[in-house]
Amino acid sequence: MNRVVITGTGAVTALGSDWPTVLAGLQARRNAVVRVSEWDSIEGLRCRLASPVADFKLPEHYSRRQRRGMGRVAALAVRSAELALEQAGLLDDPVLGGGRTGVAFGSATGSPDALLEFVGTLVDNTTAGLNATSYVRMMSHTAAVNIGIFFGLKGRVLTTSSACTAGSQGIGYAFETIRCGAQDVMLAGGAEELSPTEVAVFDTLLATSTRNDEPAATPRPFDRDRDGLVIGEGAATLVLESLEHAVARGAPILGEVVGYGTNMDGSHVTNPDQDSQARCLELALASAGLAADAISYVSAHGTATAAGDVSESHATRRVLGPVPISSLKSYLGHTLGACGAQEAWAALMMLREGWFAPTLNLEHVDPACAELDYVTGDGRHLDGEYVMSNNFAFGGINTSLILRRGEAG
Repeated sequence: MNRVVITGTGAVTALGSDWPTVLAGLQARRNAVVRVSEWDSIEGLRCRLASPVADFKLPEHYSRRQRRGMGRVAALAVRSAELALEQAGLLDDPVLGGGRTGVAFGSATGSPDALLEFVGTLVDNTTAGLNATSYVRMMSHTAAVNIGIFFGLKGRVLTTSSACTAGSQGIGYAFETIRCGAQDVMLAGGAEELSPTEVAVFDTLLATSTRNDEPAATPRPFDRDRDGLVIGEGAATLVLESLEHAVARGAPILGEVVGYGTNMDGSHVTNPDQDSQARCLELALASAGLAADAISYVSAHGTATAAGDVSESHATRRVLGPVPISSLKSYLGHTLGACGAQEAWAALMMLREGWFAPTLNLEHVDPACAELDYVTGDGRHLDGEYVMSNNFAFGGINTSLILRRGEAG
């Protein structure tokens, strides 16, 4: 089987769109949560908080024709992919169109605003609001398709629309595709755009934070006083290659994907199952051929929901023991289809830095959560080789990625 290395990364986040800027935000312990005053008019919506990507615009070299089929989620995805390809030295490389480069990319939904264009058909019995791109912008695989078209990819397209595991499944399936030799290069990740519809989904489940007047104090993953999640947006892309392909072209080796596990609870749509979650972590370790003590840090799913944090912490403790762990959602909010990719990217970059961000607002660990080495305060300097990034989604879909540190050059 092929070894699978990471040669490029790109991200668009609420803290910034390059690692030095994001790192500065993490080290300053600054979360990106704000009150969204435009949502005050939405009757029944309890949560008015979000982590938006402020002032996001595509560069001028994106033509009108290229933008036409892109809603915001696709634009975020394509821009993160462009940044990753640039770092990998593959922009405009013939390998992109040679049939051996593919894309594995996900989002929870397409662009919700495009859905409104179909409402008239059902409510007002008219198609007047529709145009040729309405469905393309709305469809759940719009991010993957737009990446493929924008960069002229001719290989496999794997579209993941598995809610909070869409981004991590994208990376995992890309890893497996290269590992088995079906492709040489894959663009992998996830994206999501901010919409009050997504907030409303969790609001109806009483799973959102309502600290509307103190956005900096929420979310609070694993904290006894947490009151729910905060929705965010953004995107992240990893360029994955077989080691042989990367070495042959002299590519930078930023890291390596060494393990991936995914499974399903098979029991409930929204209630997590810690037995299945623990089994997913074990599958990732088996895939990597590693013992539990090889993992130096865990990037938690850490949504700050009552049931989610408890279940995840006990599954982690059962498999890995009292491992160092923190949640990046305390900075970026829950970016749904993007979170698995954004968090894997940040975990890799922190591994390369040798410094891991603390969980913000974690002042008193909930006694119902398992005893883990919760990273708080000013963060943690760790000299490890492997990190694990875990995500758990509606539908009982679980993912676990294991990344290894690499050296550029």
